[in-house]
Amino acid sequence: MRREKRRWARAKALGATLAIGVLISGAALPALNPVGGQAANASASASVSTAAEGTAQSYTAKAGIRAQIDPRGNFSATTPEEIKETRSRAAAAAVAAGMPLSSAMDIPLAGRIVMPMADGTYSFTDGFGASRPGRSHLGQDFAAPIGTPINAAMKGCVSRSTESYQGYGVTIQIESIVDGQAVSTVYSHMTYGSRAVEVGDCVEEGQYIGDVGSTGYVFGSCLHFEVHINTVAVDPLPWLKKNVS
Repeated sequence: MRREKRRWARAKALGATLAIGVLISGAALPALNPVGGQAANASASASVSTAAEGTAQSYTAKAGIRAQIDPRGNFSATTPEEIKETRSRAAAAAVAAGMPLSSAMDIPLAGRIVMPMADGTYSFTDGFGASRPGRSHLGQDFAAPIGTPINAAMKGCVSRSTESYQGYGVTIQIESIVDGQAVSTVYSHMTYGSRAVEVGDCVEEGQYIGDVGSTGYVFGSCLHFEVHINTVAVDPLPWLKKNVS
């Protein structure tokens, strides 16, 4: 009887041990628990959903910014002052890069040509081809008192406007198209501070551009006037006599 009781007690103790072991295994291995698996899937789903929402929000924000920027970029209406400023910057950049003014803007056709100074305000002095140290004179001098007005000989656009250009002193250069040819006119020895136009400005024939002076290498006061056709200097006097209306 005692042996039988001992056997029964041992069996009972062994069963209790096995039961406790099963409980411990279930608690220690949640990955094997079906309920735990559902929770893990729900957590992963939530992460994916959050990422998707984040992406959608990011895309929406970009689309909103794009909608505001595009119309501004396509908006082309500007004031006359803004157009002039933009044209001047483009012209100055082209000239500074050694490119022709025509690469930055359209050169106008000159329909009428006038004398660069009013009748009775000047007298002709040194002409084209006169001797100069190391070279010949490339223009026609119009002798006149300092401050005498100088006008553009024809419609065109300014490619140079400076207070100091080598021996020319204060100088303005204007580009035009005459009879299908590129014509540059140069106005030099002007008075400091008298320039009325800048690079990129376009002028009409007879428009005031500055005053006679004595700047640069010159004796006395005069306008030094040059004409270049397709970059080649020509005698301005016969050209003016032929073309002035």
